[in-house]
Amino acid sequence: MSKKVIVLGAGLIGKPLTMDLAKDDNFEVGIADINWNILETIDNPRIAKRHIDLSRRTELKKAIREFDLVVNAVPGFMGFQTLKSVIEAGKDCVDIAFYPEDVLELKTLAAEKGVRVISDIGVAPGMSNLLSGYAASQLDEVDQIDIFVGGLPKIRTLPWEYKAVFSPTDVIEEYTRPARLVENGEIVVKAPLTEVETLEFEKVGTLEAFNSDGLRSLIFTLKAKNMREKTLRYPGYADKIKLLADNGFFSREKINFKEYAVSPLEMTCKILFDQWKLNEGDEDITVMKIVVEGKKEGEKLRYTFDLYDEYDPETKTHSMARTTAYTAAMAVRLMASDLYREKGLQLPEQLGSQEKIVNFMLAGLAKRNVIYKKEIAKL
Repeated sequence: MSKKVIVLGAGLIGKPLTMDLAKDDNFEVGIADINWNILETIDNPRIAKRHIDLSRRTELKKAIREFDLVVNAVPGFMGFQTLKSVIEAGKDCVDIAFYPEDVLELKTLAAEKGVRVISDIGVAPGMSNLLSGYAASQLDEVDQIDIFVGGLPKIRTLPWEYKAVFSPTDVIEEYTRPARLVENGEIVVKAPLTEVETLEFEKVGTLEAFNSDGLRSLIFTLKAKNMREKTLRYPGYADKIKLLADNGFFSREKINFKEYAVSPLEMTCKILFDQWKLNEGDEDITVMKIVVEGKKEGEKLRYTFDLYDEYDPETKTHSMARTTAYTAAMAVRLMASDLYREKGLQLPEQLGSQEKIVNFMLAGLAKRNVIYKKEIAKL
């Protein structure tokens, strides 16, 4: 018997996610969004389109009533409340809405409702957590976890050599939020865009990496002496962004301009929107490297996972959408399988301790040509 799945949000991630699930006869698929113009671009008779305001809790709960499983792919600013409403409605959920709130605040509610929730299951956070958790589970002691990840335009265009796969506001939030890392077993906070280093990547060449607040739940769920996540960009990018940040262009405090009051951040986002916009047909790439070092029975080992992915011209799907959406789609299939039956809220790194689940996710992504190269080396 097929499972009924509804995807909340028809944006960059929600649309390809829905299209992927619609290819599977095991699912009856729906998608919901407030923007009817976006919904109209989905031309597939197997997908039921729902035009609703997902910010209205009553309307949301009514829309998901007939479905077995929900995918939360709404914008970050409404992601936490949407997930809470889905759990309150007693529905299993795959959650990829990137919000600032702590998802673990919903752990008790998920247990009380007896639902299954897999949260933060995109590319990063998501596969970065799952594979870090897998490597950590294979070691007796973890010394170092390094995660380097970035979405980049394939064609470099000055001055930014960058295209945003999300809204400029969300991107700038990553550049202004203090970065949490683990050093010598303690959580430390550092300024974003700092400790810039250069790394070499196959097919790409030299990229720079700088501190960002991307570890999220890993800080609390994995025991490692040292842990960090850094954002990847083309060399010189961090200095350009830091110049804007240091001179007040990201300030939220409104200033008077003639008869209007506007914040520098609003103005900056307005200017950068067109310059950073990833248009249809623009080719992008996703680069990620995960390195986990530690000891197993006294032997020093290093686990490395490398991802390089490109825009798919056949389906016209951007790489960041592919790597995020297909991961979530595989999480939906995981929930529909016999591999994952545990009730409550689970994070990707917790699932990573189960090798069968890791292999299931990697195999499914490989079928979609999203390939993680794994290497284990003795040190």
